[in-house]
Amino acid sequence: MGKSITNKEQQVTYMKQRLNMFLEVLDAIEPETAELEDIDRLIAMVDELDDKMQQFKSRPSGE
Repeated sequence: MGKSITNKEQQVTYMKQRLNMFLEVLDAIEPETAELEDIDRLIAMVDELDDKMQQFKSRPSGE
């Protein structure tokens, strides 16, 4: 596993990258043909983002 990100700027950059990935996946889904698995994957991505945000909030700042 990689080194923990404790620098707030790096945390923000990481979250921006993950949000951009989420938006790309969301944009790629066609509403007319979306399947339950597609929606489940989006929900899982949001849950992962929330988990990571909670981890960042609980870490001491390494600025």
